[in-house]
Amino acid sequence: MKIAFCSSEAVPFSKTGGLADVCGTLPLSLEKLGHEMIIFLPYYQCVRELGLDVVRIHDEVLLARLGNDIKVYLIENKKYFDRSGLYGDDNGDYPDNLERFSFFCLKVLELIKRFHPDLDIVHCHDWQAALIPAYLAFKFYIDEDLKKMMTIFTIHNLAYQGVFPVKEFAKLDLPRSVLTPEGIEFYGKVNLLKAGIIYSRMVTTVSENYAKEIQTAVFGCGLEGVLKNRKEGIVGILNGIDQSIWNPRTDSLIAQNYDGYDPSAKQLNKKNLRATFNLPDEQDMPIFGFVARLSHQKGLDLILESLASGEITKNIKCQFVFLGLGDKTYVKELKKWASQCPRQVGVSFEFSEKTAHQIYAGSDFFLMPSVFEPCGLSQMISLRYGTIPVVHAVGGLKDTIQDVKTDGNGIVFEEHSVRGFTSALRRAIKIYQQKELFQQLVKKAAGHDFSWERSAQKYEQLYASLTLRQKRT
Repeated sequence: MKIAFCSSEAVPFSKTGGLADVCGTLPLSLEKLGHEMIIFLPYYQCVRELGLDVVRIHDEVLLARLGNDIKVYLIENKKYFDRSGLYGDDNGDYPDNLERFSFFCLKVLELIKRFHPDLDIVHCHDWQAALIPAYLAFKFYIDEDLKKMMTIFTIHNLAYQGVFPVKEFAKLDLPRSVLTPEGIEFYGKVNLLKAGIIYSRMVTTVSENYAKEIQTAVFGCGLEGVLKNRKEGIVGILNGIDQSIWNPRTDSLIAQNYDGYDPSAKQLNKKNLRATFNLPDEQDMPIFGFVARLSHQKGLDLILESLASGEITKNIKCQFVFLGLGDKTYVKELKKWASQCPRQVGVSFEFSEKTAHQIYAGSDFFLMPSVFEPCGLSQMISLRYGTIPVVHAVGGLKDTIQDVKTDGNGIVFEEHSVRGFTSALRRAIKIYQQKELFQQLVKKAAGHDFSWERSAQKYEQLYASLTLRQKRT
């Protein structure tokens, strides 16, 4: 089977996780299963600065390689992609994003036609690649090679849809008949993500629960009706993590390597973490770690409300470490709490891979009070390091973390409120104080397998079902 991945987000040569795993580790896992893999990405400034071994094979196209023989086509356009940011800068989104990614989508199809007309499946990720199924349906529908390809569209986060003013529609070079409520029109605007949902053969999301949630008004972001109409063609497949990178036994970025359930080595990492964040070494006090984008989605409002209520600082004996970049309002508020509670709250506002690894290794619990969470990777990583997740029961968090009350692997709260959150913290601390029970939980956590190999097998089954369906038609 020959499969192409099309994404604008990831650098598969990077080891920072996220979509890098989807367009890097997943293809590597599928290659091991005997499939021929191809990847298409924009040739961003940040990719060029990696100094990769690339060969120019055509105008605006360079070729790199991944794994044994995965071809990575890097689409070059200095006007569109030679910029400091992927989608925007400090002033907001780039105003020409629709032009940038419609160019990318058309170029992908031209390259497939030129170099890989025997492709079986093109797997598109998020709104930036969502026009590929639409262009196949309306621009390349008479092409004997391309019309045989099956398309899969993956939604990583429905909140990001690629919505543009209707006056931009003419730049897409699509028939006017597409600009309807049944097509890509969306409340008087153009919605590129909607194109991927409507015109692809199959839609996937990054967890089973999220696939159900996005068909509801609460999580559907205005597209719940469109998704409900496609419910028979929506599949949730959980993302995985690269367990060669996230491995406490070999991790070179942490203070002391260890098995996930080794309490003595865990304590050394905990001591190092406190030193990193200038927190006092309170022996019997658990640490709750947080590594994420500082945004509403990640539950920062709930954490700040809980701190402001006094419930945590006065009644719950624990420490917090926060690492992340994002909304300036959250940065300001977290700085305030670190200043007011220097023995309890430590903060770092940067992207630091080393500090992130140290938080996973040195914390006792990991906070994910997300408002919504399509998949989540941090809960999987924290389990790998024997750090117990405290999560809101939503999206992929609900699929991966079950509460200790039902012999599960973490602390889960249902009600997204100060009461629900602080109750979860109290339960976590109570378990922490029961040393034998806590170590049993840590040992269970460290034994979980969330590798990409498991997810790759599910994708392989999906691909096989699509190609079989194509042969029957």
